[in-house]
Amino acid sequence: MLKKVAIKYPQKTMNANDAANAPTPEQISQALKSENFGDRIKALNQLRDIDPAVAFKLIQPLCDDRNTRVRYAAVSQISTLGEQDKSTALSVLTASLGDPEPDVQAAAADSLGALKLTAALDDLHELYQQTPEWLVKMSIIACLGEMGDRRAFDLLQSALTSDNALISVSAIGALGELKDERALPLLLPYADSDDWQVRHRVAQALGHFSDQSEAAQALQKLAKDESAIVAETAQSHK
Repeated sequence: MLKKVAIKYPQKTMNANDAANAPTPEQISQALKSENFGDRIKALNQLRDIDPAVAFKLIQPLCDDRNTRVRYAAVSQISTLGEQDKSTALSVLTASLGDPEPDVQAAAADSLGALKLTAALDDLHELYQQTPEWLVKMSIIACLGEMGDRRAFDLLQSALTSDNALISVSAIGALGELKDERALPLLLPYADSDDWQVRHRVAQALGHFSDQSEAAQALQKLAKDESAIVAETAQSHK
């Protein structure tokens, strides 16, 4: 399984020499069709330096590339290029949720969250229920929080009790991002967790409800936590 990392693709600032030596969109397009997957990966990176509208058109076929690493990189980059045409991005990414590789599925969920494509909620819910892969489940939970659509509440609530601690902790954060007041009684008990990482995530989540008295009281307690990072996070929301 590929190591999952958050991939960001900032636009580069090129000087005159860089611009003169930069490949043209036509050259990048040819490289994307190369039999050598390394050439295709390099060309994918070069898409960051051209017109995003052109780059978005060129990257779409790579989301169905025969090489897993190429598909992963392409689907991840849709998180930014998809702003060019969210309708097309939705179609591409929901198709990638059905990819045979869990890493690509997870990247598709990440990109859907980044673009806040809430029309994919049903597809994400279905995949969460069907997949045995914790990485995919965790990406879906994080994505639902980023989308901020309250229709995801029930799924996030069920994820709180997951046997996988990473998934349940992600659900704590996502319920905070959702800003649905129904989440408050679900989150408060985790402020007493023995795990500082859970308390830290709860402090972040409760920060979204700091105007509620119960959340404010819990944050006051967490502001005195033995873990410095938990205390600092709670204090920042007081």
